[in-house]
Amino acid sequence: MNAETLEKMKTMKFYGMARAFTGCLEDGRLAKMTADEMLSYLITSEWNDRQNRRIERSIRNARFRYNASVEKMYYGPERNLSKNEMMRFADCNLIKKAESILITGCTGIGKSYIASALGNQACLKGYKVHYMNMAKLFSKLKMMKADGSYLREITRIEKQDLLILDDFGLQPMDNQNRSA
Repeated sequence: MNAETLEKMKTMKFYGMARAFTGCLEDGRLAKMTADEMLSYLITSEWNDRQNRRIERSIRNARFRYNASVEKMYYGPERNLSKNEMMRFADCNLIKKAESILITGCTGIGKSYIASALGNQACLKGYKVHYMNMAKLFSKLKMMKADGSYLREITRIEKQDLLILDDFGLQPMDNQNRSA
């Protein structure tokens, strides 16, 4: 009967619930739990599994340059980076307020890492994020104008809660890039 129940869970795509149920069967917790405790445990396991998969999918779709996090950031004096300010940015209120951040500095100081860390944090908080290199974006948009998928890409970009434009201003913008 348990094998049949597990198979039904997997068929209904309740993967978190199936893993939790299997764990309970293996370690004997099933016999110690009441029906309502077991139901609560299984539903919580499924909820957590779906949330984790949603976050992983969001991070994967954002296409960050670095696997960065605000917690792993280095705040040494030579970086002139305020941990207090970064934590305020990490709460993602700037997204709610539709505000922008411009990260500037010398080459190799970690601007892309900071942007990736803030983007990862936004994904963890449930926002849709897309990370783009400006040079690649312009060449992609040029190609899309030629094949007719330009408007679809612009619509996709507009649907993002946070758009991170990396390496902005490294290359001069020609007239065609300005109009994109």
